[in-house]
Amino acid sequence: MTVRSTNKKAVHFGAGNIGRGFVACFLHNSGYEVVFADVTDSLVDKLNAQKSYKVIEVGAEGTTESIITNYRAINSKTHEAELIEEIATADVVTCSVGPNILKFIAPVIAKGIDARPEDLKPLAVIACENAIGATSTLAEFIKQNTPPHRLADHDKRARYANSAIDRIVPAQDPDAGLDVTLEKFYEWVVERKPFEDVGVPEIEGINWVDNLEPFIERKLYTVNTGHATAAYHGYNRNKRTVYDALQDRHIRSEVEKALENTTQLITDKHEIPEEEQKAYVKKIMTRISNPHLEDAVERVGRAPLRKLSRKERFIGPAAELAERGEDCNALLDAAEMAFRFQNVEDDEESKELAQIMADHGPEDVVSKVCGLQKDEKLYPMVVDRVRRVQADNSENDD
Repeated sequence: MTVRSTNKKAVHFGAGNIGRGFVACFLHNSGYEVVFADVTDSLVDKLNAQKSYKVIEVGAEGTTESIITNYRAINSKTHEAELIEEIATADVVTCSVGPNILKFIAPVIAKGIDARPEDLKPLAVIACENAIGATSTLAEFIKQNTPPHRLADHDKRARYANSAIDRIVPAQDPDAGLDVTLEKFYEWVVERKPFEDVGVPEIEGINWVDNLEPFIERKLYTVNTGHATAAYHGYNRNKRTVYDALQDRHIRSEVEKALENTTQLITDKHEIPEEEQKAYVKKIMTRISNPHLEDAVERVGRAPLRKLSRKERFIGPAAELAERGEDCNALLDAAEMAFRFQNVEDDEESKELAQIMADHGPEDVVSKVCGLQKDEKLYPMVVDRVRRVQADNSENDD
């Protein structure tokens, strides 16, 4: 029989830096016991052995520290039954595992939801990923792993809310242990509508909104576009960190131009005042230039296949701008630099990208990597950039 604790409980998938430093910190500060689910034995063991860790926030106005306690960790690979029991009695399930891992965590969440007692409020499921509609994606995977006869009243056991998270968490000191250093600035915006009849989860720091899309696109097409543009241009100009890249006037100009492109889209599409968006861009440029949050260009640029995909930070806004007849050249420049991010050490996607670029013609590359259709206005523009990169690769091979 499932026994329900009287205390608030959250299960968080992914005990990495974002999980420990951002999401779990907010859950802890809101009075939840946090149960981490992860597949890394050493990390699970360390969390269970160490009863607290520090979250260190760095900003222009100084540094502050918080102590995180009241957590446990479960290896989701080896202790599935235990994890199902925790999910069945939790108030909230969150995750920060990467968009490509959502399909792997869905089966155990589905089993936990299916085992949920009828007298509990629906479980709140919120994916905290750098991707548009990540919770909806997770929900589809969960429902695919749920017995068909249980889907009709599934909403009595679980509710799904998309979210947008914004916080820079750089690479950590290898000797930091469980402690996490991140920037002071944060934004965590979540849809309110899925909880209209049951009440939103009590989590301090969340901004509950009726329409999430403007927040998601503003964040993805400003923070992520700007950060990645600096990283890819920096990598191709032999810069060590994003901070170093942004000290280069040429690279800084490229980032500013890319964000001028996305500002055009954001202000037109979402009717956000231009001055407000320009102020947001200025804040973002300051944030990604923070010398206290130095981040290697290889780390920020990792996973280029995902970052070049159809709904991501370059192709997503560029495709919409092209259809509107607006300028997207700086985004194309950044995408071209991303196509040049090949065979980078410790990054499997960059090696896969190199193989795709070597094995396929430019049209096939654009269809396969970017998901663009031939009738889209952006398609021939990206084909030209890929052709240029492939030509340069051939010259280098010669």
